[in-house]
This record gives sequence, structure tokens and C-alpha cells, in this order.
Amino acid sequence: MPHGMRRRWVLALAALLVCGAAATGQQPKPKKGQAATRNVKGVVSKDGGAPAAGVVVYLKNTKSLQIRSFITKDDGEYFFNELSPDVDYELSAKDQNTGAASSTKILSSFDSRTNSIINLELHPKK
Repeated sequence: MPHGMRRRWVLALAALLVCGAAATGQQPKPKKGQAATRNVKGVVSKDGGAPAAGVVVYLKNTKSLQIRSFITKDDGEYFFNELSPDVDYELSAKDQNTGAASSTKILSSFDSRTNSIINLELHPKK
């Protein structure tokens, strides 16, 4: 096989391998003992303990400042999936109708659990 043709085959094979890895969505493996992603869930309750349905829960990435939101279910539950293990997140809730809000809680990057539970309690607007 001529040198030029061999080189084309090698380049084509290399391109195919790179494209194949990108197409399958392969990502770097997490460090030993570290989850690729993590999840957080919890329940939002009203002052007094009843579940708070239809309340907006905010999740703020403290690195990128991106905010995600979730409207609680009838039982007050919320969840966020596929969170980076290397980032701190701020969680808070607010009832858009009454103005009641929770204090802010932190999901720390030092928390190595794959599934965390953080419950939030609404307090009346002052």
C-alpha cells in the first residue's frame, strides 16, 4: 500500500474513533469514589407542617449562577437530577400567591451522597 494511502486510512480511522466517542456521549469517568452526578429531593411544607403544593423551588448553581426551578407536586415534593458533584447549590422555595418563602439551604460539594434530601419550610412574608 502506498504511503499516501496508508496515511489516509490512519487519519480516517482516527476520525472515526473520535466521532464514535462523541456520538455515544462518552464522558470522562468520575474520580474513584465520586458519583458522575447527584440528585436532590425533598418536601416543601407550610408553617405548621402541611405540604405546600404549587410552590416554586429554586436551585442555584453557585459557580455558573444558573437557576433551575421546580413547581412542587400535590404532596409538596420536588426533585432535581443530574447535578454536578463539584458545585455548591443553593435551594430555596417561594409561594408566588402568598409571598411566603423558605430560608436558603446549601447542597455542598463536600456532601458526597449521590441522593440528598433537603426539606424546606415556608414562613409567612414579613
